[in-house]
Amino acid sequence: MANIKSSAKRAQLIEKTTAKNKAAKSLIKTNVKKFDAAAAAGDRKTAESAYRTAVKTVDRAATKGLIHRNKAARRKSSLTRKLNNVPSK
Repeated sequence: MANIKSSAKRAQLIEKTTAKNKAAKSLIKTNVKKFDAAAAAGDRKTAESAYRTAVKTVDRAATKGLIHRNKAARRKSSLTRKLNNVPSK
């Protein structure tokens, strides 16, 4: 544990930030998995809905600096390619 008061406060702040970042990254993974499941099932309508949600969360994470903008672009590109391969009925 920290001996200096300001250092102890920083440690608490870092814990809060870490928890927030972990939750946001988890949300990205969850939304991408939901999209992957819908795309694998071949359900175009559900896949499009999940795609919009996944792209939105990836963009938000990149804007906040949680993930690098190039990684966000790569993820979105990958999602778009998968969506384009889902047959429309």
